[in-house]
Amino acid sequence: MPFEFERQKIKDVILVKPKVFGDSRGFFMESYKKTDFFANGIDVEFNQDNHSKSTKGVLRGLHYQAKPYGQAKLVRCSKGRIYDVAVDIRPNSETFGQYVKVELSEDNKQMLYIPKGFAHGFVVLSDFAEFAYKCTDFYHPNDEGGLK
Repeated sequence: MPFEFERQKIKDVILVKPKVFGDSRGFFMESYKKTDFFANGIDVEFNQDNHSKSTKGVLRGLHYQAKPYGQAKLVRCSKGRIYDVAVDIRPNSETFGQYVKVELSEDNKQMLYIPKGFAHGFVVLSDFAEFAYKCTDFYHPNDEGGLK
């Protein structure tokens, strides 16, 4: 299998570690494979991909989409290094208010799956970072929220 799926302290949040094949020419990796993700509990349909670039120290988030437009996300840092955070904002969850934090980078190539009902954000640790993410729903500006 080209991925290792590691459940975090909030079991619905999953760190995805891809198998990377590298040599003197560079590397190859699969960044998403529906059958493997579905078999490991990430059985959602992604409908939109986004990509951003930010400079060192930029903090993006913590933001979320409210019901009925909640978004599950699969996030990764393709250039640079970020500190990524997902906060459980599901009112009836046993982990409400708890968070998961991971470092994502172009070097570790790891991804974080964040289910619906979480606020998400990151801060850039390197001079700049490019951040890519898949979302299960489209962006609805009137249903966006944020945490301080």
